[in-house]
Parts: sequence; C-alpha cells; structure tokens
Amino acid sequence: MDEALKTQWQMAEEDQRISEAVDREQARLRNFIRRRVADQGDAEDILQDVFYELVEAYRMMEPVEQVTAWLFRVARNRITDLFRRKKREARSDPAAINEDGETLQWEDLLPSPDAGPQAAFARSVLLEELDAALDELPEEQREVFIAHELMGYSFKELAAQSGVSINTLLSRKHYAVVHLRQRLQAIYYEFTKA
Repeated sequence: MDEALKTQWQMAEEDQRISEAVDREQARLRNFIRRRVADQGDAEDILQDVFYELVEAYRMMEPVEQVTAWLFRVARNRITDLFRRKKREARSDPAAINEDGETLQWEDLLPSPDAGPQAAFARSVLLEELDAALDELPEEQREVFIAHELMGYSFKELAAQSGVSINTLLSRKHYAVVHLRQRLQAIYYEFTKA
C-alpha cells in the first residue's frame, strides 16, 4: 500500500512540474516557433508536440533536468522535421531543366540515395553541409531562404504573413544566396571535379 501511495505522490509531483513548465515556457516557446514557422497552424501543432513529448518523457521515467533547454531543442527538431516534410511537398519553381526538357527540383540535383553507398554518402555530406551553411545565416535570412526555396512560399505570401515588405524579403534572400554560394563553393568544386 505504501508503494502505491508513493507512486501516486510521485506522479502528482511530476504533473505539477510539467504544469509549471508549460505555464512558464509556453509564451516564449510559442514565440520561438512562430518566428521560424510561417503557418500559425503548423506552429501550434509543433508547440503541442513539444509539450506532449515532455509529458511522455516524464511518463517513461526519464525526467528532464534542464526543462527550458530541452523544450527549445525539441522545438527546433520539430521545426526541422516540418521543413524537411514541406520541402518534399514544395510547390516552388523548378531549379533546373534537364536535357529532356523535364523540370528538376533542387533535391533532384543531389545524388540519389538509391544509387549505392557512394552516392548515399555524397548526398548525406551535401545535405549536412547545406544544413551547416543554413545554420550560419542570420535568422531573418535563413527564415526567408527556407520559406521561399524549401517550403515554396511566394514572397507575397511571406510579406503578408510577416508584415515585412517584399523588397526587404528579396534583399534578405539575396544575402542568404550569396553566403550559401560562397560557403558551398568548395564542396561543389570537390564533387564536380571527381
């Protein structure tokens, strides 16, 4: 009987810690997500997913020591997952046209993951370098580049969602593209000379 009471007391204590963390961090976490995710519905889904994962971590007897840092790390991971999912569904303009006149998306320019271990390795290296280069960008430039190039939002849509002028968004993307070109030039050269 003592063990059952102890377990109930521990669960009540965990529930209290979870509730306090949600109350304390919800506004900051929502703002963090909204600055990175243009669609309000997607942002709310991510917020709910993050708090769900917090509850699950406690229920699996894996209490989180640094709750704030953990919440923001999980949020960043969920945002990355969203971007990866959206880029597969992207409705952006084609990046190139092959010799048959077919349009190619930017992912089509990467080695196919099904073309063997060397191609899979090259693809993973290129994607890691792209992720690292994107992380180096100032937040405003990264957001515009990702939203326009990977998620397929038009500048008009981005301007309406963010309240930032189209010219400012174009300028931010331009600086992002310049940085990415410079940053990725060496790896591009390495793969094209091979």
